[in-house]
Amino acid sequence: MKITVLLGGASSERDVSMASGLRIADALREKGHAVLLVDPAKGSIDAAAERALREDGVKTTPPSLEELAALTILPTLTQLPEVTGADVVFLALHGGQGEDGTIQALLDMTKIRYTGSGHLASALAMDKELSKIILRAVGVGTPDWLMAPATNDEVLAELGLPVIVKPSKEGSSVGLTVVREIEDLAPAIDEAFRHDDEVMIEKFIPGRELTVGMLGEEALPVGEIIPKHEIYDYECKYTAGMAEEVFPADIPAAVSADAQRQAKLAFRALKLGGCPRVDFRLAADGSLYCLEVNTLPGMTELSLIPQAAAAVGISFPDFCERIALLAANH
Repeated sequence: MKITVLLGGASSERDVSMASGLRIADALREKGHAVLLVDPAKGSIDAAAERALREDGVKTTPPSLEELAALTILPTLTQLPEVTGADVVFLALHGGQGEDGTIQALLDMTKIRYTGSGHLASALAMDKELSKIILRAVGVGTPDWLMAPATNDEVLAELGLPVIVKPSKEGSSVGLTVVREIEDLAPAIDEAFRHDDEVMIEKFIPGRELTVGMLGEEALPVGEIIPKHEIYDYECKYTAGMAEEVFPADIPAAVSADAQRQAKLAFRALKLGGCPRVDFRLAADGSLYCLEVNTLPGMTELSLIPQAAAAVGISFPDFCERIALLAANH
């Protein structure tokens, strides 16, 4: 197939997307596909530019807001020959307009096949409040929450402490703070508002961090993430040695089955496609709480969903090809 990988983009996860996209390109080329690269914020990437990207790697902190402000998605993206001539566009974008349904809607309008979820599903999953409302409606557990603005008294009465404060439409834990003292709430909300115009205040659930990847409607083995920090933050996600990932997770079979069941419920309720990842907290009493649904999860060497596929014997090149085929045959 002729496959064009979209990578980079204009979100805070730009660097991660570059690493994902380059690894995906290598995998698809290994399977014999003709692969081209396009950065939606800058245009086509030739061989020399690709070599330069490979030398950069993923930094331990996301790009600054000032750097991101200078980037915007090209309005001519769907007119580029690399895009119009592709059998499949492989979306290696994370966060922002790459994952919120904007680019998906552009591709839908021009009838270009692409990997991942459609524009509506992408938008729903990216909006943390809307996705939680839908998940609860179908029986998927999720922590209680409030949306800012909320007073200190409201937070203490309805959620208690600690709470997680995070942008409603960001990924990779960017702008996220664990608040343990009420006087820290306002600064945390201010920080989250720097990254998004909506901010969620969510009850903190102590426990183990679990994740369930999907390949189409097939639930992959449940994994456990054991970060060096209190939460699985940006540094732990993208720095070697900062987290331990265990696939399959060392949990009772009943818990594993329940996590996969709830991931499938989320998949159907949000109308997802491709290979999304559903993240949970396992509380001490055995209850599962869905933290978020990621429609285009990372595909770097440290990322979770390729490890889940490997746990059932699916190599990374085979995994990428299967994702592309899901889109091609959709």
